[in-house]
Amino acid sequence: MKKAALYDPYLDTLGGGEKHILSIVKVLEDEGYEINIFWDKNLQNQIENRFRIQFVNKFKFLPNIFNKKNTLKTLRVLRTFDLFFYVTDGSYFFSSAKKNFIFCMVPDKKLYNPSLVNKLKTSNYHFITNSLFTKSWLVKWGINSEVIYPYLSQDFIDLDIDKLKKENIILSVGRIYSHLHSKKQSILIDLFNKLKQQNIMFKNFKLILAGGLKQEDKQYFNELETLIGKNPDILLKPNLSYSELLELYKKSKFYIQMTGYGIDENKNPELVEHLGITPLEAMASGCITFCYHSGGPKEIIKEGRTGFLFKSKEELIKKLVYNISDPGRQIRIKKLAKNYIRTNFSYELFKKRVKEVIL
Repeated sequence: MKKAALYDPYLDTLGGGEKHILSIVKVLEDEGYEINIFWDKNLQNQIENRFRIQFVNKFKFLPNIFNKKNTLKTLRVLRTFDLFFYVTDGSYFFSSAKKNFIFCMVPDKKLYNPSLVNKLKTSNYHFITNSLFTKSWLVKWGINSEVIYPYLSQDFIDLDIDKLKKENIILSVGRIYSHLHSKKQSILIDLFNKLKQQNIMFKNFKLILAGGLKQEDKQYFNELETLIGKNPDILLKPNLSYSELLELYKKSKFYIQMTGYGIDENKNPELVEHLGITPLEAMASGCITFCYHSGGPKEIIKEGRTGFLFKSKEELIKKLVYNISDPGRQIRIKKLAKNYIRTNFSYELFKKRVKEVIL
């Protein structure tokens, strides 16, 4: 049996990047590969429950040899694999696998030090990225890469948005933390309060902030709770199950992505959204979607057709009001967005692209 292996130093984060690389691994299983993951703990159940990616066979979890910095042992182990994937954290190593790939999900220059040693270490690797945005930055740093967009789960593709009963909910989904490319929940809370004060049409709306929460980010979560106070119209929903999150998407009228707000993407591309899987999920679910005008969302949002981009709180409020006052416009945008998702983000298209690039 052909063998593939993955090492992702961020695996236990179980974020969008992890879903993306594990989806690539799923295609390989479909093609007859045995899947091995270098991690010191078995995360099979968490992966399947979080992402609803159903693997036919169990992963083989192998000891994490990469934190030992033993080059000879690493080479000895990796030469048994036909394919090897590495999600880079900025450190590089020689690989003796037959075919090697570095998955780049963050356009952070610190991760791509073009030293002579690193060039030697990565000379037999191919680079793959998650978006044209990330790819464009890698080009500036002297790295050529192939883009593999993610796909959306069939649950989202199959949703009949005409039959969904929408409620007065504004939804935002993203990991609840304040560093890296933060989802800016605190800014959205402030904006929502102003929106309700300024426009009576939003009087009965609720804001729901959902996302993964790790123990080390509990302080930020507590700060958000303090900011919300006793406001019953703002709800924090950490660590929802896949089914619970899908139900939220189905009920929500509007979706807002604040990632990158206040950041100059030309100076700090790593701090804006690199693609935006949750906006895609929102569009597939019949939510009118609003994203900050930076990074990956500029690739997936066609202004006024599949959603809206904004550069300030004032512009976002204006566009929210503009849409709530015209139900006909909402219907047109929802249908265009749904068609865009079906045409570009199915598993079949994803699988075809993976095979083109990897196999």
